[in-house]
Amino acid sequence: MTGIISSDGEKRLVLLTGRAHPDLATSVASHLAIDLLPTTTYEFANGEIYTRFGESVRGADTFVLQSHSSPINTWIMEQLLMVDALKRASAKTITVVAPFYGYARQDKKHRGREPISARLMADLFKTAGADRLMSVDLHAAQIQGFFDGPVDHLWAMPILTEYVRSRVDTSNVTVVSPDAGRIRVAEQWAAKLGGGPLAFVHKTRDIRSPNKTVANRVVGDVEGRSCVLVDDLIDTAGTIAGAVRVLLEAGAKDVIVAATHGVLSDPAVDRLQNCGAREVVITDTLPIAEDRRFPQLTVLSIAPLIARAIREVFDDGSVTSLFDGQA
Repeated sequence: MTGIISSDGEKRLVLLTGRAHPDLATSVASHLAIDLLPTTTYEFANGEIYTRFGESVRGADTFVLQSHSSPINTWIMEQLLMVDALKRASAKTITVVAPFYGYARQDKKHRGREPISARLMADLFKTAGADRLMSVDLHAAQIQGFFDGPVDHLWAMPILTEYVRSRVDTSNVTVVSPDAGRIRVAEQWAAKLGGGPLAFVHKTRDIRSPNKTVANRVVGDVEGRSCVLVDDLIDTAGTIAGAVRVLLEAGAKDVIVAATHGVLSDPAVDRLQNCGAREVVITDTLPIAEDRRFPQLTVLSIAPLIARAIREVFDDGSVTSLFDGQA
Protein backbone atom coordinates (compact mmCIF):
# COMPACT_ATOMS: atom_id res chain seq x y z
CA MET A 1 0.00 0.00 0.00
CA THR A 2 1.02 3.60 -0.60
CA GLY A 3 2.76 5.50 2.21
CA ILE A 4 5.28 5.17 5.03
CA ILE A 5 4.92 2.67 7.87
CA SER A 6 6.40 3.75 11.20
CA SER A 7 9.28 1.74 12.68
CA ASP A 8 6.96 0.11 15.24
CA GLY A 9 4.43 -0.74 12.54
CA GLU A 10 1.71 1.17 14.38
CA LYS A 11 1.32 4.18 12.07
CA ARG A 12 1.01 4.81 8.33
CA LEU A 13 1.67 8.12 6.56
CA VAL A 14 -0.31 8.83 3.40
CA LEU A 15 0.16 11.87 1.13
CA LEU A 16 -2.49 12.86 -1.39
CA THR A 17 -3.11 15.89 -3.54
CA GLY A 18 -5.72 17.74 -5.50
CA ARG A 19 -5.24 19.05 -9.01
CA ALA A 20 -4.08 22.60 -8.23
CA HIS A 21 -0.32 22.03 -8.05
CA PRO A 22 0.59 18.40 -8.87
CA ASP A 23 4.26 19.22 -9.52
CA LEU A 24 4.74 20.40 -5.94
CA ALA A 25 2.96 17.35 -4.54
CA THR A 26 5.11 15.03 -6.65
CA SER A 27 8.25 16.78 -5.43
CA VAL A 28 7.15 16.54 -1.77
CA ALA A 29 6.41 12.84 -2.25
CA SER A 30 9.86 12.36 -3.79
CA HIS A 31 11.54 13.95 -0.76
CA LEU A 32 9.51 11.64 1.49
CA ALA A 33 10.45 8.67 -0.74
CA ILE A 34 6.80 7.65 -1.17
CA ASP A 35 4.15 7.61 -3.89
CA LEU A 36 1.10 9.84 -3.86
CA LEU A 37 -2.16 8.10 -2.99
CA PRO A 38 -3.98 7.22 -6.24
CA THR A 39 -6.95 9.56 -6.54
CA THR A 40 -9.72 9.98 -9.11
CA THR A 41 -11.09 13.51 -9.40
CA TYR A 42 -13.27 15.06 -12.08
CA GLU A 43 -16.09 17.52 -12.61
CA PHE A 44 -19.67 16.85 -13.65
CA ALA A 45 -21.26 18.87 -16.45
CA ASN A 46 -22.64 21.42 -13.99
CA GLY A 47 -19.24 21.97 -12.33
CA GLU A 48 -19.71 19.77 -9.25
CA ILE A 49 -16.50 18.01 -8.20
CA TYR A 50 -16.22 14.27 -7.58
CA THR A 51 -13.28 12.65 -5.81
CA ARG A 52 -12.42 9.12 -4.67
CA PHE A 53 -9.25 7.48 -3.36
CA GLY A 54 -7.88 4.34 -5.00
CA GLU A 55 -6.67 2.72 -1.77
CA SER A 56 -7.87 2.33 1.80
CA VAL A 57 -6.89 5.11 4.23
CA ARG A 58 -8.45 3.48 7.30
CA GLY A 59 -6.32 4.24 10.36
CA ALA A 60 -3.78 6.28 8.37
CA ASP A 61 -2.23 9.67 9.18
CA THR A 62 -3.22 11.54 6.03
CA PHE A 63 -1.83 14.75 4.57
CA VAL A 64 -3.89 16.36 1.81
CA LEU A 65 -1.89 18.95 -0.13
CA GLN A 66 -3.56 21.66 -2.18
CA SER A 67 -2.26 25.15 -2.83
CA HIS A 68 -5.00 27.68 -3.38
CA SER A 69 -4.10 29.04 -6.79
CA SER A 70 -6.45 30.34 -9.48
CA PRO A 71 -9.29 29.34 -9.85
CA ILE A 72 -9.04 29.58 -6.08
CA ASN A 73 -12.61 28.68 -5.15
CA THR A 74 -12.50 25.49 -7.22
CA TRP A 75 -9.35 24.24 -5.53
CA ILE A 76 -10.56 25.12 -2.03
CA MET A 77 -13.81 23.21 -2.64
CA GLU A 78 -11.88 20.25 -4.03
CA GLN A 79 -9.69 20.12 -0.92
CA LEU A 80 -12.73 20.34 1.36
CA LEU A 81 -14.32 17.40 -0.45
CA MET A 82 -11.10 15.39 -0.13
CA VAL A 83 -11.03 16.07 3.61
CA ASP A 84 -14.65 14.95 3.92
CA ALA A 85 -13.88 11.78 1.96
CA LEU A 86 -10.92 11.03 4.27
CA LYS A 87 -13.11 11.49 7.34
CA ARG A 88 -15.77 9.14 5.95
CA ALA A 89 -13.08 6.61 4.98
CA SER A 90 -11.95 6.40 8.64
CA ALA A 91 -8.56 8.11 8.33
CA LYS A 92 -6.96 8.34 11.77
CA THR A 93 -5.79 11.96 11.35
CA ILE A 94 -6.28 14.51 8.58
CA THR A 95 -3.79 17.34 8.02
CA VAL A 96 -4.67 20.03 5.49
CA VAL A 97 -1.45 21.19 3.80
CA ALA A 98 -2.15 24.53 2.11
CA PRO A 99 1.22 26.05 1.13
CA PHE A 100 -0.70 29.17 0.08
CA TYR A 101 -3.74 29.70 2.31
CA GLY A 102 -6.61 31.23 0.36
CA TYR A 103 -8.36 34.36 1.64
CA ALA A 104 -5.53 35.02 4.12
CA ARG A 105 -5.56 38.74 3.28
CA GLN A 106 -9.12 38.99 4.58
CA ASP A 107 -8.09 38.41 8.20
CA LYS A 108 -9.93 41.35 9.79
CA LYS A 109 -12.68 43.87 9.15
CA HIS A 110 -11.58 47.18 7.68
CA ARG A 111 -15.13 48.50 7.51
CA GLY A 112 -18.58 47.46 8.71
CA ARG A 113 -20.55 44.64 7.05
CA GLU A 114 -17.45 42.79 5.79
CA PRO A 115 -16.67 39.09 6.35
CA ILE A 116 -13.54 37.80 8.05
CA SER A 117 -12.96 35.30 5.28
CA ALA A 118 -9.72 33.81 6.62
CA ARG A 119 -11.62 32.71 9.75
CA LEU A 120 -14.38 31.20 7.63
CA MET A 121 -11.77 29.18 5.75
CA ALA A 122 -10.50 27.69 9.01
CA ASP A 123 -14.05 26.89 10.12
CA LEU A 124 -14.80 25.16 6.82
CA PHE A 125 -11.75 22.88 7.08
CA LYS A 126 -12.55 22.04 10.71
CA THR A 127 -16.16 21.24 9.86
CA ALA A 128 -15.07 19.08 6.92
CA GLY A 129 -12.96 16.98 9.30
CA ALA A 130 -9.44 18.42 9.39
CA ASP A 131 -7.47 17.81 12.58
CA ARG A 132 -4.52 20.02 11.71
CA LEU A 133 -3.50 22.80 9.31
CA MET A 134 -0.07 23.36 7.75
CA SER A 135 0.78 26.44 5.69
CA VAL A 136 3.73 28.57 4.61
CA ASP A 137 4.11 32.25 5.52
CA LEU A 138 0.55 33.17 6.40
CA HIS A 139 -0.27 36.76 5.49
CA ALA A 140 -1.07 37.43 9.15
CA ALA A 141 0.22 35.28 12.02
CA GLN A 142 -3.05 35.56 13.95
CA ILE A 143 -4.73 33.28 11.39
CA GLN A 144 -3.17 30.43 13.38
CA GLY A 145 -5.71 31.22 16.10
CA PHE A 146 -8.67 30.95 13.73
CA PHE A 147 -8.39 27.14 13.54
CA ASP A 148 -9.52 25.05 16.50
CA GLY A 149 -6.56 22.68 16.47
CA PRO A 150 -2.82 22.57 15.82
CA VAL A 151 -1.45 24.85 13.08
CA ASP A 152 2.06 24.41 11.68
CA HIS A 153 3.15 27.80 10.34
CA LEU A 154 6.20 27.15 8.16
CA TRP A 155 8.70 29.84 7.14
CA ALA A 156 10.23 30.12 3.69
CA MET A 157 12.77 32.62 5.03
CA PRO A 158 15.64 30.10 5.48
CA ILE A 159 15.31 29.02 1.84
CA LEU A 160 15.06 32.57 0.52
CA THR A 161 17.84 34.07 2.67
CA GLU A 162 20.26 31.28 1.81
CA TYR A 163 19.80 32.03 -1.89
CA VAL A 164 19.84 35.83 -1.56
CA ARG A 165 23.10 35.72 0.47
CA SER A 166 24.75 34.24 -2.61
CA ARG A 167 23.49 37.11 -4.77
CA VAL A 168 24.57 40.19 -2.78
CA ASP A 169 27.52 41.70 -0.94
CA THR A 170 26.24 41.33 2.63
CA SER A 171 28.45 44.23 3.79
CA ASN A 172 26.46 46.62 1.61
CA VAL A 173 22.86 45.44 2.00
CA THR A 174 19.76 47.22 3.24
CA VAL A 175 16.69 45.10 3.86
CA VAL A 176 13.52 46.93 2.89
CA SER A 177 9.95 46.33 4.01
CA PRO A 178 7.32 47.37 1.44
CA ASP A 179 5.30 48.93 4.28
CA ALA A 180 5.64 49.73 7.97
CA GLY A 181 3.58 46.68 8.96
CA ARG A 182 6.25 44.16 7.98
CA ILE A 183 9.22 45.73 9.75
CA ARG A 184 9.48 42.77 12.13
CA VAL A 185 9.97 40.38 9.21
CA ALA A 186 12.54 42.74 7.68
CA GLU A 187 14.45 42.73 10.99
CA GLN A 188 14.68 38.94 10.85
CA TRP A 189 15.88 39.11 7.26
CA ALA A 190 18.53 41.69 8.16
CA ALA A 191 19.83 39.49 10.98
CA LYS A 192 20.26 36.60 8.57
CA LEU A 193 21.97 38.80 5.96
CA GLY A 194 24.66 40.15 8.26
CA GLY A 195 22.85 42.71 10.41
CA GLY A 196 22.69 45.58 7.92
CA PRO A 197 20.34 48.57 8.17
CA LEU A 198 16.59 48.51 7.63
CA ALA A 199 14.32 50.72 5.56
CA PHE A 200 10.64 50.78 4.74
CA VAL A 201 8.51 52.28 2.02
CA HIS A 202 5.74 54.60 3.16
CA LYS A 203 2.64 53.76 1.17
CA THR A 204 -1.06 54.56 1.18
CA ARG A 205 -3.86 52.14 0.33
CA ASP A 206 -7.49 52.73 -0.62
CA ILE A 207 -9.35 50.05 1.38
CA ARG A 208 -12.35 50.47 -0.92
CA SER A 209 -10.39 49.43 -4.02
CA PRO A 210 -8.58 46.07 -4.26
CA ASN A 211 -4.92 45.89 -5.33
CA LYS A 212 -4.41 49.66 -5.29
CA THR A 213 -1.53 51.20 -3.35
CA VAL A 214 0.71 54.21 -3.82
CA ALA A 215 4.38 54.13 -2.77
CA ASN A 216 5.28 57.60 -1.54
CA ARG A 217 8.85 57.62 -0.18
CA VAL A 218 11.49 55.45 1.44
CA VAL A 219 12.46 55.84 5.09
CA GLY A 220 15.99 54.60 5.80
CA ASP A 221 19.52 54.37 4.37
CA VAL A 222 19.44 53.01 0.81
CA GLU A 223 21.70 55.34 -1.21
CA GLY A 224 24.46 53.40 -2.94
CA ARG A 225 23.38 50.14 -1.30
CA SER A 226 21.98 46.87 -2.63
CA CYS A 227 18.39 46.65 -1.41
CA VAL A 228 16.55 43.41 -0.67
CA LEU A 229 12.82 44.13 -0.80
CA VAL A 230 10.93 41.43 1.12
CA ASP A 231 7.23 40.56 1.24
CA ASP A 232 5.04 37.51 1.78
CA LEU A 233 3.32 37.55 -1.62
CA ILE A 234 3.23 39.27 -4.98
CA ASP A 235 -0.22 39.51 -6.54
CA THR A 236 -0.61 42.24 -9.16
CA ALA A 237 2.85 43.61 -8.17
CA GLY A 238 1.62 47.18 -7.82
CA THR A 239 3.07 47.53 -4.32
CA ILE A 240 6.39 45.87 -5.21
CA ALA A 241 6.89 47.70 -8.52
CA GLY A 242 6.14 51.02 -6.85
CA ALA A 243 8.55 50.26 -4.02
CA VAL A 244 11.34 49.34 -6.45
CA ARG A 245 10.81 52.63 -8.28
CA VAL A 246 10.99 54.62 -5.05
CA LEU A 247 14.17 52.81 -3.96
CA LEU A 248 15.95 53.43 -7.25
CA GLU A 249 14.89 57.08 -7.22
CA ALA A 250 16.35 57.32 -3.69
CA GLY A 251 19.76 56.18 -5.02
CA ALA A 252 19.74 52.44 -4.37
CA LYS A 253 22.52 50.63 -6.22
CA ASP A 254 20.18 47.80 -7.22
CA VAL A 255 17.12 45.95 -5.90
CA ILE A 256 16.38 42.26 -5.40
CA VAL A 257 12.77 41.37 -4.66
CA ALA A 258 12.16 38.30 -2.45
CA ALA A 259 8.71 36.91 -1.67
CA THR A 260 7.27 33.55 -0.69
CA HIS A 261 4.13 33.37 -2.81
CA GLY A 262 4.02 34.26 -6.49
CA VAL A 263 0.33 34.85 -7.18
CA LEU A 264 1.28 36.93 -10.24
CA SER A 265 -2.16 38.09 -11.33
CA ASP A 266 -2.24 40.36 -14.38
CA PRO A 267 -0.48 42.74 -14.91
CA ALA A 268 2.18 41.46 -12.47
CA VAL A 269 4.55 39.98 -15.04
CA ASP A 270 4.70 43.18 -17.07
CA ARG A 271 5.21 45.30 -13.97
CA LEU A 272 7.97 43.08 -12.57
CA GLN A 273 9.84 42.88 -15.86
CA ASN A 274 9.86 46.63 -16.23
CA CYS A 275 10.14 47.91 -12.65
CA GLY A 276 13.95 47.91 -12.61
CA ALA A 277 14.51 45.06 -10.14
CA ARG A 278 17.71 43.10 -10.77
CA GLU A 279 16.05 39.83 -9.74
CA VAL A 280 12.69 38.61 -8.42
CA VAL A 281 12.96 35.55 -6.15
CA ILE A 282 9.91 33.51 -5.12
CA THR A 283 9.14 29.93 -4.08
CA ASP A 284 6.88 27.42 -5.80
CA THR A 285 4.12 27.40 -3.18
CA LEU A 286 1.93 28.27 -6.16
CA PRO A 287 2.27 26.92 -9.70
CA ILE A 288 4.10 29.33 -12.02
CA ALA A 289 2.97 28.76 -15.60
CA GLU A 290 5.47 29.21 -18.41
CA ASP A 291 3.73 32.38 -19.60
CA ARG A 292 4.20 33.84 -16.09
CA ARG A 293 7.98 33.36 -16.14
CA PHE A 294 10.45 36.05 -17.24
CA PRO A 295 14.26 36.44 -17.34
CA GLN A 296 14.60 38.13 -13.94
CA LEU A 297 12.47 35.51 -12.15
CA THR A 298 14.01 32.82 -9.93
CA VAL A 299 11.74 30.12 -8.45
CA LEU A 300 13.02 28.13 -5.45
CA SER A 301 11.57 24.80 -4.35
CA ILE A 302 9.54 24.74 -1.13
CA ALA A 303 9.09 20.93 -1.31
CA PRO A 304 12.03 19.99 0.99
CA LEU A 305 10.64 22.18 3.76
CA ILE A 306 7.10 20.81 3.47
CA ALA A 307 8.39 17.23 3.34
CA ARG A 308 10.47 17.72 6.49
CA ALA A 309 7.53 19.28 8.32
CA ILE A 310 5.22 16.42 7.33
CA ARG A 311 7.76 13.91 8.56
CA GLU A 312 8.18 15.74 11.89
CA VAL A 313 4.42 15.70 12.43
CA PHE A 314 4.18 12.01 11.56
CA ASP A 315 7.09 11.10 13.84
CA ASP A 316 5.71 13.22 16.72
CA GLY A 317 8.78 15.42 16.37
CA SER A 318 9.23 19.18 16.49
CA VAL A 319 8.30 21.37 13.52
CA THR A 320 9.79 24.33 15.42
CA SER A 321 13.19 22.63 15.27
CA LEU A 322 13.23 23.27 11.51
CA PHE A 323 13.53 27.01 12.23
CA ASP A 324 16.06 27.02 15.10
CA GLY A 325 13.24 27.13 17.61
CA GLN A 326 11.90 30.46 16.27
CA ALA A 327 8.69 29.34 14.53
